[in-house]
Amino acid sequence: MLERILIVGFGSIGSRHARLAREIIPDVQIAVLRHQQCDDIPTGAIDYCFTSLDEALQFRPQAAVIANPATHHLKSALPLANAGVHLLIEKPIASTPQGVTELIDICRAKGTVLMTAYNLRFLPALQRFRESLDAALIGRVLSVHAEVGQFLPGWRPGVDYRNTVSAKAELGGGALLELSHDIDYLHWLFGDIQWVSAFLRTQSDLEIDVEDTALLTLGFTGRNGVKSLIATLNVDFVRHDSTRTCVAIGETGTLRWNAITGTVDLFKKGEPSWQTICVHPPKRDESYMAEWHHFINCILQGTPPLISGQDGLAVLNIIQAARLSSAKRSVVETV
Repeated sequence: MLERILIVGFGSIGSRHARLAREIIPDVQIAVLRHQQCDDIPTGAIDYCFTSLDEALQFRPQAAVIANPATHHLKSALPLANAGVHLLIEKPIASTPQGVTELIDICRAKGTVLMTAYNLRFLPALQRFRESLDAALIGRVLSVHAEVGQFLPGWRPGVDYRNTVSAKAELGGGALLELSHDIDYLHWLFGDIQWVSAFLRTQSDLEIDVEDTALLTLGFTGRNGVKSLIATLNVDFVRHDSTRTCVAIGETGTLRWNAITGTVDLFKKGEPSWQTICVHPPKRDESYMAEWHHFINCILQGTPPLISGQDGLAVLNIIQAARLSSAKRSVVETV
């Protein structure tokens, strides 16, 4: 079992990871690496606090969670990878694709786990949605529409949104990187994304220097023999009715996943109305806890993670293509 875990960054997500690690492995030693002292951290939440990477490496962590801003992920992850530390890297795996392949290669050479923390894949309702697609419940999928949006100032109550990572380009903010979960799960559900046509803009009066709205059309190579599938994805920081949905239209019906309610609904050809086939409202820590158990099992059993470093890189390649597409107003290949 793991004896020493390092948490890099101790914002809301870093503190959650520390809490869950303690809950899963009560006797584990938890250290935090951050740019400031840990006087504000409750007693007992962690065992050690470091302000330099050299100190953190002397702690000899067996596993680390990278939860600092995305623009700093690789600065922390590469030295830890070279030291043979198993890595769970919060999404996105970095702010740009540059340097991610090097990280993947190091972890492969060291035989360590490199997992990208796209926790939505562990939601039971999304897993049921995928199972239903694979079972051809609606026949061959013909088109897909996904959307995700939430008003940025309401994300973190009591925190000035203008000072958050989400609002700052220098920290890897913006709607696409912050809500890249949805690119990842679409890639997981429907296969590799070959090309992107995108429009990015700051539509609102929010005081941010990143896009608050992104409209993407995605071309897939397809899974299970399905080819030439096209999907649309709308991403934003501006809507007040928090939304995360995916609708797959097939030859024999329509399948709809709602992340907010945790439901999967089916509209079958010839039927008069929607039928709910899954109800599993999301619980606060459920997907993160499942993510942690999976990460630990991969370490102990030497098995590959559900969301690999290569999956994290694929999302960044798609985002890079989307930015280029918006700038050039043209379709752009993802690799």
